[in-house]
Amino acid sequence: MLFLLQLVMGILLIISMIGYMQFVRKVMSIRWEFIPIFVFSAIACIVYFAGLAGQLFTGSIVVLVTGLLLFRGRVIQALYQSKRGSWSLSFSLFQLSFLSGVFIFLLILFHTELTHYDNFSHWAIVVKEMLSTNAFPTPNSDLIEFKNYPLGTSSFIYYICRFMGHAQPIMLLAQGLLIFSCFYAMFGIVSEKKRFLLYAFLGLGLSTLSFFNLTIRITNLLVDFLLPIFALAIVAAIYQYRHDLKRACTIILPLAGLLTVIKSTGIIFAAVGLIFLVYVWLTNKQRANWKIGLAVLGTIAGALLPYFSWSLRMATVFHGVNNKFEGAAAALKPGKTAEQKWDILVLFLKSSVDITSRPVLGIVIFEVVAIAASIVAYVVLKKKWNLWKVLIALNVVVVLYYAGILALYLFSMPVDEAVRLAGFERYASSIVVLFAGGLVLCAAVDIERTFHYRIGEVPDYQSFKTVQTKRHYQQGIIACMALAATTLLSEYNGMISINKTYDKTLPYEVHAVTGDRWYTGGKEDRSKYLFYGSDRDQQVTSYYMQYVGRYFLYAPNVDGIVLFYEDNMDNLLSNYDYLVVIETDLNAKMLLKKHYGIDMQKGVYKITRSGDKIMLTLQ
Repeated sequence: MLFLLQLVMGILLIISMIGYMQFVRKVMSIRWEFIPIFVFSAIACIVYFAGLAGQLFTGSIVVLVTGLLLFRGRVIQALYQSKRGSWSLSFSLFQLSFLSGVFIFLLILFHTELTHYDNFSHWAIVVKEMLSTNAFPTPNSDLIEFKNYPLGTSSFIYYICRFMGHAQPIMLLAQGLLIFSCFYAMFGIVSEKKRFLLYAFLGLGLSTLSFFNLTIRITNLLVDFLLPIFALAIVAAIYQYRHDLKRACTIILPLAGLLTVIKSTGIIFAAVGLIFLVYVWLTNKQRANWKIGLAVLGTIAGALLPYFSWSLRMATVFHGVNNKFEGAAAALKPGKTAEQKWDILVLFLKSSVDITSRPVLGIVIFEVVAIAASIVAYVVLKKKWNLWKVLIALNVVVVLYYAGILALYLFSMPVDEAVRLAGFERYASSIVVLFAGGLVLCAAVDIERTFHYRIGEVPDYQSFKTVQTKRHYQQGIIACMALAATTLLSEYNGMISINKTYDKTLPYEVHAVTGDRWYTGGKEDRSKYLFYGSDRDQQVTSYYMQYVGRYFLYAPNVDGIVLFYEDNMDNLLSNYDYLVVIETDLNAKMLLKKHYGIDMQKGVYKITRSGDKIMLTLQ
């Protein structure tokens, strides 16, 4: 019965989103490439503000119903037009290819479970609490440790999961919609839709971004990959509507607004897109138009509204609550020692220029390719590409971004994390994706401008300067598609491999013992749990097992242990309500048999006290 209800609600959810897309298409008359990400971002922002107002569930219902009403109106209109013979539905070759690829990857995500550490320390557990309570976390939410993390994508995931079900694959599917709609928007930078080579080239270039995304793969809820691709989608929309900046402002407003609350560093990536908007306005002969100037300024102000609203929530609702980095910095006053800062600086510089690391390798490769392409275009093709200008601008962005990361390690991050540059590769991967993606978008525009004839200038059969030019065009399409397919196949195999090995992961082992617990009203389980297991890969000392246990049990009081000390067993167990055995070993089996008369096996044991005696009962 529950499955049938979720199926019906899922269908209604899809119909509602289609209703929004059709409405946006009709009212705004924008290209289809920008419609999905515009709709998804707008929904996320509306749900986000509803959450701030304490109306998370009500706001989601209103959004769903409004979309259904819009769809109903569109269906009536379509039926009327079909009677008059003026309604049609068609897909281009590119759209069919893109939708087919997206369907395959979303199908994989639909069968994927969460494994990454940070899913359980924050990204997944915060969504679980929102779904359980139908509200944003409060200072009393003991399950959420990093309460200062914005809830932009979490709001969208909540909206999807509220109606389709709260399983982990649904969470991944929801975030996957954001990811692939961003990629779809990037293809909107192409003006000449009949030039399939441009789509093939973009497909190749954008598929390579997955190579630099292995540390933040789409099989988890981490948002580090969303940051750069949202910025790239904003850039694509601004460029495509550079001669109609009012429309561009309308499109990017919800995108930039959501980007500022995806993560605390989202404001940096939003700034990249907004600065490009100002640049286009000032250099595109429209700066004298005060209406466009107001639209640009209004867009910037509107995009920053979610960011400042979250800052206000942190300053009021969470006043006095220590958060990640903030609490650490306060606890470390007067700060790190000069020697510690020097060690951090040296390690940071070494890591930043380590050619064997994926981020540095990506920057070097794209630097060389961009320089070589610019030289070939000027010397051989006799064309002045803008690629070299974009390369300089992106290098400035990279330098400033790395300087910001360094400041984070030196002044905000706790010493134990800073001295080992915790999360460095993930942070660096985000800027490499922006760097590489920006060059790919610019190269596609330069290639489009390089064609001898524009679409529409001559009949289609005369669209190439010579027969040899046409042959090169066709060969280019085949080569780009083959390389893109190979790259995506590698990503596909990687995701399949992750799914096949899930039964060997810690989350699988914990789930097999505890199950995935959801409580009516979102009331936390206040029982105290002690997890027992080995410390392979530092899963206990890094607190990974404890975070996974907190997620599945929906209980904030979870500790972990890797070894029993016989003299202290009774004293230790008397402090807990349950012993959760994830893994067994001979020493632990012997001690539990000797003291409590049980044959130790994986499971949850109820701890009861009878005077000075401790008893364990397998649940």
